[in-house]
Amino acid sequence: MAYSRDGEELSPAGRLFHSPSFNCYVIAILGCKTNMNVQVIKEGLCHTLLKHPRFTSIPVKKGRKTRWTKTTIDLDNHIIVPQIDSKPDHPDRFVEDYISNFTKTPLDISKPLWELHLLNIKTSTAESVGIFRIHHSLGDGSHGVELNTKKFVHRTVSMDDIKLVKTEMKTTINDVVLGLAQAGITRYLDREYGVEHKNDNTTTRRKSNIPNNIRLRASILINIRPSPGIQDLADMMAEKGKAKWGNKMGYVTCPFNTTLQEDPLEYVRQAKATIDRKKHSLEAICSYACAKLALNLFGAKVAGAITRRVLVHTTIAFSNVAGPVEEISFYGHPVAYIVPSVYGHPHALTIHFQSYANQMTISLAVDPTIIPNPYLLCDDLEESLKLICDNVVKKKHIAEII
Repeated sequence: MAYSRDGEELSPAGRLFHSPSFNCYVIAILGCKTNMNVQVIKEGLCHTLLKHPRFTSIPVKKGRKTRWTKTTIDLDNHIIVPQIDSKPDHPDRFVEDYISNFTKTPLDISKPLWELHLLNIKTSTAESVGIFRIHHSLGDGSHGVELNTKKFVHRTVSMDDIKLVKTEMKTTINDVVLGLAQAGITRYLDREYGVEHKNDNTTTRRKSNIPNNIRLRASILINIRPSPGIQDLADMMAEKGKAKWGNKMGYVTCPFNTTLQEDPLEYVRQAKATIDRKKHSLEAICSYACAKLALNLFGAKVAGAITRRVLVHTTIAFSNVAGPVEEISFYGHPVAYIVPSVYGHPHALTIHFQSYANQMTISLAVDPTIIPNPYLLCDDLEESLKLICDNVVKKKHIAEII
């Protein structure tokens, strides 16, 4: 995010995201265990979020530079409480469709570019849902997949299962979730390419499922700036604090192997090997340095076009974010789950892994013209984790017998 105080210039990452090549929105979904009290949430926002410069400012172009300018906030313009006349037959699908409609309605750029939607609707895992939408840029975007309507779905799995795999295979959480993503996508592609649809609505299996010429690569954004602690964030929000806002965003590209493995654990081993190579490289630092150099030499328009060109030559956007290890509340409303997502970037598939307490949420943002049934992909990811866990337990049991 391009955070800055009144009158200060945007950070390099902020300037890049405000280039004409980008038109990105960030989505944060909070499922709560109680109904939303709108007045309580408004009061809470006044004491917390509205002290944050990004949520009380608008980007204004002054000459060749864009700076943040503070403005007056009317919460009623930013908090939306839709009237839901009757209980939907499928509440979870209702929420997903509600979020998908965001991709058709841009925010008003004359006011701070964020809004909070409060839905008092009971879903399968929550009593109510809060949805933040934040405009990450002011660009017009390009005429590609980023302009297509997106479908947002998520699935929650056990964090204990992921930790079991991590411990027994002596890897990291990143290794496990990247391996899980590879396993799930491979399983999905095997089904999609392994079924031929005939005119009489019957299906037949092919012997050769995934074509050999398929090449998948994931782009992973990495903030090379150390993560701030609670005190650091408090210092940043202080009126005359000296701490600087802004991220230092680099990226790495990772190949996604779509070869079916006899041993499901091989996906995790391959992911570990890939991540280990990336850790020992300077790819994230160099990509940040090159983007910053291009930004300073040629301006945001050219730097944005170069960055977009890199992204469009990858297939998937991938992210894994560690969340709170204990349950939290949203202004007094206990949180059941946290789901991040994003749209407006040039990828037909974005995968976020978000941990929270003892669970891991897998969030997908897909272009339905490319992935028409994202629920099947969720099923494949969940089943892949089960197969990986079962094989870990089996090997552990065999080792104990020996």
